[in-house]
Amino acid sequence: MTIAVSASIATDHLMRFPGRFADALLADQLEHVSLSFLVDDLQIRRGGVAGNIAYAIGQLGGNPLLVGAVGADFAESYRGKLEAGGVDCSAVRISESAHTARFVCTTDDDMAQIASFYPGAMSESRDIGIGELAEKHEFDLVLVGANDPEAMLRHTTECRELGIRFAADPSQQLARLDGDQAVQLIDGADYLFTNRYEWALLLQKTGLTEEEVAARVGIRVTTLGGDGVLVVDRDGTTIEVGVVPENTKVEPTGVGDAFRAGFLTGHTAGLSLERSAQLGSLVAVLVLETMGTQEWALDKVDAVERLTKAYGPEAAADIERVL
Repeated sequence: MTIAVSASIATDHLMRFPGRFADALLADQLEHVSLSFLVDDLQIRRGGVAGNIAYAIGQLGGNPLLVGAVGADFAESYRGKLEAGGVDCSAVRISESAHTARFVCTTDDDMAQIASFYPGAMSESRDIGIGELAEKHEFDLVLVGANDPEAMLRHTTECRELGIRFAADPSQQLARLDGDQAVQLIDGADYLFTNRYEWALLLQKTGLTEEEVAARVGIRVTTLGGDGVLVVDRDGTTIEVGVVPENTKVEPTGVGDAFRAGFLTGHTAGLSLERSAQLGSLVAVLVLETMGTQEWALDKVDAVERLTKAYGPEAAADIERVL
């Protein structure tokens, strides 16, 4: 099954602060906050939600269609790397005036992060039509991730109108959206992805109950950080899956994107929800252990060994069949 990934495409500027943000934040002075953190390192890497997810699907043997808008600088080093990994970049729009989006993020020793995002060319994603892409490309599912809000709303609406299955992954943009917009993004989705905080924010912004959200979406997937992931099936059955233990913690940026790529790759290939979540957890830890969201590669032998240790030989054998 081919997955079209509609979301941000960006360049990541990743820095490391050798301390804890919490030690510098004064609760009674937050309205006057004025801080500068001296960082130890700067890494400039390929990133963005769509880029990260498409790259990961490609590493898992898929052929995703990347959907988004970028600047002319995208062709310099980004596009070739993705295409070499099996990603179809023919649907990417090249802006004539704006640079590729920038994500600037500092991570402390607790893996807490302070970040800013400049959209740049991403704003032109609203000019891309899913219907037009469907006439030129074959895909079975569209993941609508964090992107220009108008693009997210347009692509979701078009998927509903055209009868194209879609996954809702509003993530970072939930803070920007109002309740009605958030409802529009999730209504009719085959999959709804959030992390624990985003799930609470979604309920608060929309005013919907958990049961009312369940009536609007198919499968709900809520990542819980170090506590794993909670998957709620269409019939209300809940499945909890723990994480794959990390060998080291290097950089958490893109871990959620990696999970989504693994989960969707597994489930669209016929794995159960539990096995799909286990595959997603494996891909997530590979990103956690790497500087840069698209610098890792899948080693099948190592993957099977880690899956066996985390979930047992039966789970590893099941997942190995789709790798």
